Amino acid sequence: MLIAVIGIFYGNEIKSDHSFLRIWNYENIIFLLLGIPFLFFQSKVNIPNFFEVGISNKQRFLIPILIGAVFGILDIIVIKLLLHPEPYTELPPFLQPFPYSIFLYFSGALEIEIFYRLIPFTLILLLGKWISNGKYFNTFLWIAIVATSLREPLEQLPSGELWFLAYSLFTGFLMNFLQAIYFKKAGFLASLSLRLGHYLFWHILLGIYVQYVELL
Repeated sequence: MLIAVIGIFYGNEIKSDHSFLRIWNYENIIFLLLGIPFLFFQSKVNIPNFFEVGISNKQRFLIPILIGAVFGILDIIVIKLLLHPEPYTELPPFLQPFPYSIFLYFSGALEIEIFYRLIPFTLILLLGKWISNGKYFNTFLWIAIVATSLREPLEQLPSGELWFLAYSLFTGFLMNFLQAIYFKKAGFLASLSLRLGHYLFWHILLGIYVQYVELL
C-alpha cells in the first residue's frame, strides 16, 4: 500500500514532464483496502496464510518470480522483437518512464491480484465450504482456478492476426493458471510474486531499454 501511495505522490510531481503518464487516484488505495478482510479467511478455505510457517521463501517468492520472468521474456520476444523490431519513437501505452514504472506496476500488480484472484477465489471457496458442508469443495476449487485463469486473458484480448490472439489467450491463461495453483499452494504472496516477475521484464526492464536506448 505504501508503494502505491508513494507512486501517486511521485507521479503528480513529474506529470508536467510526461504527457502520457498514468497516475493513480488516492481513491484507488481505498479500493485496495477492500482486499484486507479476505486475507483473514485464507486458512478457512485451505489457503496458506500470509507467512505460513511451512511455506519456504523459495516456494513463496523465488520460484514464482522466475516463472513470471519466463512469461515476461516470452512477451518481449514475441511482441517487441518479432512484431515491433523497429525502435519506438515514444513510450507505448504499456510502458512508463523509469523509475516511476516501479511504483505504478507494483501497484497495478497488487490491484489485479486482489480483484482478479484474492477476492473471487476466496468467495468461491467459501461457497464451496458452505454448500453441503464442503462435500463439493474440490469442484469449487477447480471452478475458482479456471474462472480466475480465464478472466484476465479474455478481458485483454488484443487485436491482430489469429496466431497472436491465440498466443495472447494461451499464455495469459497459462500464467494465470499457474498463479492460481501457487495461490492455493503457497498463498497470496506467491501469486503476487509471479505477476511481479512478469511485470519486471515486460513493463519495467523493457521500459528502461526503450527509454534509455531507443529514445535517445
